[in-house]
Amino acid sequence: MIIDIVNIRRNSFFNRIANFLGGPKYDGKYLKTLVKELLHNLTMSHTLTNVVIPSFDLKHLQPVIFTTKDGKEKVSRNALLSDVCLGTSAAPTYLPPHYFETKDKLGKTRTFDLVDGGVAANNPTLIAITHISKEILLGKFELADIEPMDSKRMLVLSLGTGLAQHEEKYNAKDAARWGLLGWVYNKGASPLIDIFIDASSDIVDIHVSAFFQSLHNQQNYLRIQEDSLSGDASSLDISTTNNMQTLVQVGDSLLKKPVSRINLETGRPEPIQGEGTNEEALARFAKLISDERKFRQTS
Repeated sequence: MIIDIVNIRRNSFFNRIANFLGGPKYDGKYLKTLVKELLHNLTMSHTLTNVVIPSFDLKHLQPVIFTTKDGKEKVSRNALLSDVCLGTSAAPTYLPPHYFETKDKLGKTRTFDLVDGGVAANNPTLIAITHISKEILLGKFELADIEPMDSKRMLVLSLGTGLAQHEEKYNAKDAARWGLLGWVYNKGASPLIDIFIDASSDIVDIHVSAFFQSLHNQQNYLRIQEDSLSGDASSLDISTTNNMQTLVQVGDSLLKKPVSRINLETGRPEPIQGEGTNEEALARFAKLISDERKFRQTS
């Protein structure tokens, strides 16, 4: 048994080195087959509700945003849902970039070389708000009496997918000795990726929270995030039954925690007294949305 464990660890180490030097961890073939079987020829225009899906184009080094609205109005953006899903989930080092083409009414081809939207918008909250504001400015929004960035008329629910517990994970003294390899791979982690991903996510939370708080509508923005995952639960790709059950337990526990909000001085989330639990806040959001829908249907 000891020999087996050593061999597993040795193989894991050499696999990591191989991945670092020559290709992603997974070839993506099974995922591609599964997604295409599930979605067939459905396109962005077929979504049952309006969606906004970020990705990032390697060729042009810029974000690409796919939306239901664009799918209905711009043929070049009415991509297959399967292609958009594969593009927005192509996490660097884990899955290969996804390439596909679309054609407009004149037959002109547009190409996409996409990787995970998380490299540009790990927290897509601001993209969603910006999209709605753009639709209002262009006069395409169904409500005529709403202004862009009208926080009184917006309910924003931001659900995080969890963060590894990173308190004092790195420090300047150690980082001062890192070279290129140290920044990319360090004790099983990637400091450079951790920094980019956490920073882009947190800065959006701070920005949106500051926006709603400054207009005294902070209860209209609810961010639910678990930032103390550890072990397998903090991994991006461990999908064992035990780990899935652990993540369900994490989610159930998160519902019972008090609503948290960013402290604009420290940049850290803090529990808010008097606003109940995340579960209660979600129920309040659901009622407000239900009441608004009933109002629209009767007016």
